[in-house]
Amino acid sequence: MQALTAVFGLFLLIFAGFALFGNNPLGGEPMAHVALGEKPADDKAAGMAAPASEHGTSPAPKAAASSEQRTVTIIDGSSGKRQDVAIGGGDDTHDKGREKGQGSSEKSESNAAPLAIMSGVDARLLERTRYGMIPLATENLKPYMAYAAPADQAKAAKMPIISIVIGGLGVGAAKTTDAIMKLPAAVTLAFTPYGSDPTKLAERARAQRHEILLQIPMEPYDYPDNDPGPQTLLATLGTEQNLDRLLWHLGRMQGYAGIANFMGARFVATEAAMQPIIREASRRGLAYFDDGSAPRSVAPALAQSQALPFAKGDVAIDAVPTAGEVDRALAKLEDIARERGFAVGTASALPVSIERIAAWTKGLEGRGVLLVPLTSVMLKSKSS
Repeated sequence: MQALTAVFGLFLLIFAGFALFGNNPLGGEPMAHVALGEKPADDKAAGMAAPASEHGTSPAPKAAASSEQRTVTIIDGSSGKRQDVAIGGGDDTHDKGREKGQGSSEKSESNAAPLAIMSGVDARLLERTRYGMIPLATENLKPYMAYAAPADQAKAAKMPIISIVIGGLGVGAAKTTDAIMKLPAAVTLAFTPYGSDPTKLAERARAQRHEILLQIPMEPYDYPDNDPGPQTLLATLGTEQNLDRLLWHLGRMQGYAGIANFMGARFVATEAAMQPIIREASRRGLAYFDDGSAPRSVAPALAQSQALPFAKGDVAIDAVPTAGEVDRALAKLEDIARERGFAVGTASALPVSIERIAAWTKGLEGRGVLLVPLTSVMLKSKSS
């Protein structure tokens, strides 16, 4: 009788197990089947033929080397539903760098930069990398010199000069187009690396004879609450990671005479983080512009140590974005230029800023002050 009771109890236990997992054919355990495409036999030889150079720059890899796709079959553990997902091949080093980053660096990135050469850009001053074409200095020519907008240097040597840098462009085609078309060619335009097509807008700016800069997102003190965007340079990252992120930004467009900080009060005040960036800019023949928003910036001293063309913003023209305050800031800029010989103002592409700056420039030379591109201020400040 006891044996019969035991058998009956075992039967109930087995029945309860089936009842519990009857709706789950996989017993609650999720599974994934990965189908990997077969590697070509000569992958190894192809990989050996193109070794990477410093900081991930190299001749562009052959298309098959990094475009392999994997199909992952995901099985829902509770319903047994299968879903096939195709995953494109990517760069492991880049992925690891993103894993170690914080905030927006983990967000999805824009598509890889194209390898096409922008109109008017000297192919000799470009290096092909996995992030696209980035600036490169030659023995006799540097991007800083090649892409500096023309100016009357004889006049600039005798008169007080002012440069205006409009930043934050590239995100928002309408405001970027307004800055390009409504402001004089002597106004320098600074583009962020973001936006759906920064290359097209940068080409348009250069076609209108504007000098352009590339703004590099850098870590502010309140990061990540205040986040400049994907691939931000961080004071907490190692040199190699920050240089890799810098190359990503440099590949977003071409034809710029130099780079500038985009936010970054903490980063530009951290010498150990800034020094490799300034050194890399110098190595690639680029100028550096500090927008003047961080009083503790070490950029001026580092630029001087590298003999890097450099300028720093003196007045934030639209810190208070009203017509009256913008006009007062522009008058202050004139005073600085008359006293020191040169001055640099910064602004964003707000409608009120563009309107007041455009009106102000019309009578500027009649008041004895010359509007010039930023590289002309760098040249004069260096000579003085």
